[in-house]
Amino acid sequence: MKCMSKTVFALIGVTYYVLTIVTVVIILNLINKKEHKKYERLINNLEREKNLIVSANILSELNKVEPLLSNSDSKDLYLEWQRRFKKIKDEEVPRITDELLEIEELFNNRSYKELKTKIADIELDICYIKTKSNYLLDEIKSITLSEEKNRSTITKLKASYRDILNNYNQNKESFLLVSSPMELQFENVDKLFNAFEVSMEHNAYQEVGKIVKAIDDTIGNLKIVIEEAPSIILLGQKIIPNKINHILKIREKMEGEGYNLKFLNLDYNITEANKKIQDIFQRLNVLNLEDSIFELKTILDFFETTENDFDKERLAKKIFEDYSRTILIKITKLNKINNDLYKKIDDIKFSYDLTESDVNVISEIHDNLKKLRDKYDEVISLQRTKKSYYTKLSKELEVINLNLTKTEEKLEHALRTIGSLKEDELRAREQLDEIKEILLKSKKNIRDYKLPIVPENYFIELSEATDAINEMIKVLENTPISIKILNTRLDTARDLVFKVFNTSKEIVKTAKMAEMAIVYGNRYRYNKEADKNLTKAEIAFYKGNFKNSLENAISAINLIEPGIYKRLMEEYQ
Repeated sequence: MKCMSKTVFALIGVTYYVLTIVTVVIILNLINKKEHKKYERLINNLEREKNLIVSANILSELNKVEPLLSNSDSKDLYLEWQRRFKKIKDEEVPRITDELLEIEELFNNRSYKELKTKIADIELDICYIKTKSNYLLDEIKSITLSEEKNRSTITKLKASYRDILNNYNQNKESFLLVSSPMELQFENVDKLFNAFEVSMEHNAYQEVGKIVKAIDDTIGNLKIVIEEAPSIILLGQKIIPNKINHILKIREKMEGEGYNLKFLNLDYNITEANKKIQDIFQRLNVLNLEDSIFELKTILDFFETTENDFDKERLAKKIFEDYSRTILIKITKLNKINNDLYKKIDDIKFSYDLTESDVNVISEIHDNLKKLRDKYDEVISLQRTKKSYYTKLSKELEVINLNLTKTEEKLEHALRTIGSLKEDELRAREQLDEIKEILLKSKKNIRDYKLPIVPENYFIELSEATDAINEMIKVLENTPISIKILNTRLDTARDLVFKVFNTSKEIVKTAKMAEMAIVYGNRYRYNKEADKNLTKAEIAFYKGNFKNSLENAISAINLIEPGIYKRLMEEYQ
């Protein structure tokens, strides 16, 4: 059994091995067969491309061109074409044939590596020879098809020429300035048409091409002249001169109204424009219209822009006049305010503890206003002497006005700063009187009730409040006054005085309630505990400990009237 098992396994292994080899062989054969077919297809394509190199069209066109030759130059050209065709047919195509035979041998031997390189080389050779063949065919056709092609071109050119002549004859008045050169060109075109017919009769096809081109160029130029010459003449003789005269009239009127228009440099620009127009018309006489319309429109645009500059100058004058009035009023007003402030600066410095920047800003404003006034006077002087133009002057006044507004803001800030110092001083003096009054009320509260003894904390607080008031008075009496210190002293004095006032009210209120509670509780002295508490209350009262006195008196009453303690304490609170 064991021996049989080993034999089965061996047979299975051999079977798998054989199957694997067979599969590999089949796959390799399929790949080889596919590659074989690919190269076979490529070789067939090359053979077909080779056969198409020598086209029957070349022989046909050569046969057509032979009867058309009428001079030695044409015959030489024909012989050259034959030589090139013979070389392609008898030398280059056979060489390709030999190379294809080599490829077939490599293909049969299945030398695919060499075959691939050789096929690429032959493809390039075939492409090169085919290009030469096609180029030769095109050259021959340029003669064989020239009559038909040239006749078609000449027919179209004659139609264009008739349109040009009709346009010219119908609008001769528009072309009076260029009638002589145009009619001369018409004669040239007629001569060229005649020359074309003569050349065609003699089969001088090389000469025909040159004549057709000359006719095409001449008619093309005449078409441009027909389309653009009337506009050029109209612009150069009427529109632009009229625009210049209009501008000169505006300038004369505005200069009479006091405007300085030298910055526009009009005389120079008009002279240059006239020179350019003269040059354009000189070129027009030889029918050279290149860029003429563009140049004339540029000149016209310039003078239209100049007219806009006149409008800007008029607007600038209005702006200038508005600014000149408002600036003068504003600068005069600010100068008056600042001069008054500048004169009082020493007194203000003496009265108040100003910072260096607060003092300097007033001097800066004074200097700025002086500079702005000088600049303003300079601009006004330029306007009066007509040494500048309003567009520039109005911008300068605009800058002055902007700087003046900034200076005005600085001045207003300085005035607010100084004004707030005075307000703080006045407010402090008013509040000093108020807190003195409150302190007097506090003392009066204590005096009016006739307390057996005044608690010590009242006198401490009274002393602190009095000292704070005195410190505040010292600050107000000092020169210069430091508003910052004054405000601090004012806040301190006010807080301490209110503290004294509240303390005096509390003392009197507590003493009154304690006294009332003792008097009310005397009716319950029959009770030993109540009597004891009332006695403590009396002792505390005469020692000035009114809160303790009140608590003891209420406790005594509470023994007889439960709940009285809570009600009286709520009343006290």
